[in-house]
Amino acid sequence: MGSKQRHLGLVLAGLAVLALAGCDAAPEQTEAVAPLQVSVLTLQTHDLAISEDLPARVSAVRSAEIRAQIGGIVQRRLFEQGTEIKSGAVLFQINPAPFKAEVDSAAAVLQRAEATRARARVQAERLKPLVAAEAVSRQVYDDAVAQRDQAAADVAQAKATLARRKLDLQFASVEAPIAGRIDQALVSEGALVSPTDATPMARIQQIDQVYVDVRQSASVLEVLRQQVGSATPELSVEILGSDGKPLGMRGRILFSGIEVDAGTGDVLLRVLVDNPQRRLLPGLYVQARIPRAHYPAALSVPQQAVTRTAGQASVWVVDAQGQAQPVPVELGELVARSYRVVSGLSAGQQVVIEGIERLSPAAQVATRPWQPAANGERLSAVAR
Repeated sequence: MGSKQRHLGLVLAGLAVLALAGCDAAPEQTEAVAPLQVSVLTLQTHDLAISEDLPARVSAVRSAEIRAQIGGIVQRRLFEQGTEIKSGAVLFQINPAPFKAEVDSAAAVLQRAEATRARARVQAERLKPLVAAEAVSRQVYDDAVAQRDQAAADVAQAKATLARRKLDLQFASVEAPIAGRIDQALVSEGALVSPTDATPMARIQQIDQVYVDVRQSASVLEVLRQQVGSATPELSVEILGSDGKPLGMRGRILFSGIEVDAGTGDVLLRVLVDNPQRRLLPGLYVQARIPRAHYPAALSVPQQAVTRTAGQASVWVVDAQGQAQPVPVELGELVARSYRVVSGLSAGQQVVIEGIERLSPAAQVATRPWQPAANGERLSAVAR
């Protein structure tokens, strides 16, 4: 009887152990099949504009150096420095007295030449009937005609000299060749100026419109040309400050350079920008946001969703059964921490953004919408 009780006790003890083991295995099995929590992004097409910020420099649309065309002493400066002036406005007055005297002298020479011509003409007319009557020799008449013609040439020369002297007198008033904003005066009253001076008297620049000159890679320029289908890309360019902040100003590309820099492989892009408030000054360094490409129906995935294995990019996609599967993709530009998807994905698919490190093929997942960072992801941004 004692042995039967001991045997029954061993059996009960074994059953108890098996029951306890079963209790421990049940939670483990439950934990193994529990779905993984992941954050997903449902792909949607969007308009994507890609551009690049490049350093640029401002230059005036038109610029003129004010120089003396005659030599003389500056008597007066007739403009306010830094103001807008009109074309033809008198800027400096050079002492006109010497040139006025030269005009008077040239006028007197012309008057004498005209008197000589008149006398020679009368003499030739008087001898003409006499030579026909053989009252005077032919030689005398020919000499009179020659003197008449020489007197006419002297008159023409005197007129040209007088015109030149009047032009010199006019140049004594130095005028603005173009309209625009005039800089500081580089000469003062009493200065002796001449046409051979190395330094101009002042400078005028038109800045109601300005050029923004950008150095652009020749290879990228070819892409732009293919995009717009013309020799010169007619694209809108946004102007930024030197700190990268938008200035609220836009321009258009006028032309590209015809020569590629052998050292850098760049060409010049000239952008015309309206500057009514004169915010852009010649010589100022700014940035130009040059368009790179435009995709009207693009797909993008955040950079953190992409994994790479042996150089192949892939993302995790949740299928209709709630299972995560790795999908190889071809990626394009990186824009604001998001890759443009060239191929491999389609709109409506759910891409895992957070929780990737715990996934394995065919893993069961529980999804929740992915919430981007507070600053968000820009869909139209600058390619960095």
